[in-house]
Amino acid sequence: MNSPTLPTLALRGADIPLLGLGTWQSEGDDARHAVRAALELGYRHVDTATGYGNEAQVGRGLADSGVAREDVFLTTKLPPSAAGRERETIESSLTDLGTDHLDLWLVHWPPNGAATPATWERLIELRDAGLTRAIGVSNYSVAQIDELVAATGEAPAINQVPWSPGDFDAELVAAHAARGVALEGYSPFKRTDLDSPVLVEIAAAHGVSTRQVVLRWHLEHQVVVIPKSTRRERIAANLDVLGFTLDADEVARIDSLPPTADA
Repeated sequence: MNSPTLPTLALRGADIPLLGLGTWQSEGDDARHAVRAALELGYRHVDTATGYGNEAQVGRGLADSGVAREDVFLTTKLPPSAAGRERETIESSLTDLGTDHLDLWLVHWPPNGAATPATWERLIELRDAGLTRAIGVSNYSVAQIDELVAATGEAPAINQVPWSPGDFDAELVAAHAARGVALEGYSPFKRTDLDSPVLVEIAAAHGVSTRQVVLRWHLEHQVVVIPKSTRRERIAANLDVLGFTLDADEVARIDSLPPTADA
């Protein structure tokens, strides 16, 4: 099949596809088969983490797919417990993933709840040594990002955070943009009322599902999104969001949706 043209966002060091496959809670052969299916369907962005315990399976799925490594944007994450063992951790990740470099390496959570500039300095060094093309953080506050910048002079390329219509915060978006930090969202569906009348109406107008509307909303905001699934048909449906767009009024209505109980 012909691969769809995935929109990308320019990061410092690499261009990241705005839509990728998440692999949290994907285990064993399920993770391997999900990655292979996603790449066969046209995905070119896969997100994992050392803490997920599935990097070796993700690596096998990448190898099984036959897609060239240079055509896939690959992200993994440093566990907060591995602060101080950054080189050892990334080298283990590279071995498990079957590659000699990452496209993006994130600090998964602030170690001990603190920004920890010393760890950020190690990420910069390992990036400069060629082990990853870009570096960023996950679950960091704006104040913690500012602490990293104050200590090192370099902001993360991206911050991966929980994100959904109910999480939308224009001030948070603006704060990241002002610092040159892209936003990447996880848990787009878990934190969304997919039966919301607003989403149902917009989905019907475009002949798509409410899940597809939520993913398209991320793309309209230039927020990277990594929906997780191990089912080939769901993986395919999550990718099938390039044939329609949302107008400004639709985006604004989705922005205004209230948070769910999970958010």
